[in-house]
Amino acid sequence: MWLKEPQAIIFDCDGVLVDSEIIHIAAEIELLAKFGLVYAREAYLTRFVGLSNADFQTELAADYAKLTGDEFPSDFGSQLDEIVWPRIEAELRAIDGVAELVQSFCGKVAVGSSSPLEKLLKKLEITGLQSLFAPHIYSADHVETGKPAPDLFLHSAAQIEVDPIRCLVIEDSVHGVLAAKAAGMTPIGFVGGGHCDKRLEQRLLANGAVMVVSHHSQIRALLC
Repeated sequence: MWLKEPQAIIFDCDGVLVDSEIIHIAAEIELLAKFGLVYAREAYLTRFVGLSNADFQTELAADYAKLTGDEFPSDFGSQLDEIVWPRIEAELRAIDGVAELVQSFCGKVAVGSSSPLEKLLKKLEITGLQSLFAPHIYSADHVETGKPAPDLFLHSAAQIEVDPIRCLVIEDSVHGVLAAKAAGMTPIGFVGGGHCDKRLEQRLLANGAVMVVSHHSQIRALLC
């Protein structure tokens, strides 16, 4: 059910504000295959996209232990950064329509992302979006439990002083939609990122998104 007259919009970042998930996923799948961890793409997207780095690595460690009986490589994060960040710095772009949506919305806006704060700020800086949301940019670093728990979205709502029930959340992941629902917010699925597969819309709706859009102008039109 569409939320009439929302007072705030909380945006996920990767795959919603910046087209970074396609870069992250390609690098992750490439590196994990070297460790013997091979995943079907749809299963990978559903299971891992939207998790905090800590939860992501916990899941990978469990899979690796099951596969090999050994501990997951402790330098996985640094190896991944060596692949991802040169690509981020060279290729990262804002997703079309973000600035127009934020500038046309009369309520408050915030970012609630599973990315570590330092990297989240860097992505927003690279794409020229940081000034649209500062100082209300929140990450998994701000809470004890990441998505799909509601903590990050509830923290974001508290900081902008808006009742959770009056918040829209724009999310591209099942974990993010579940987190928004658990927070008592209205989740809108977003499938405009370069990583999105044909069945993502179905998965987002099945997990509680009230609707799914492929461009931020569709949300802007609903708010007018």
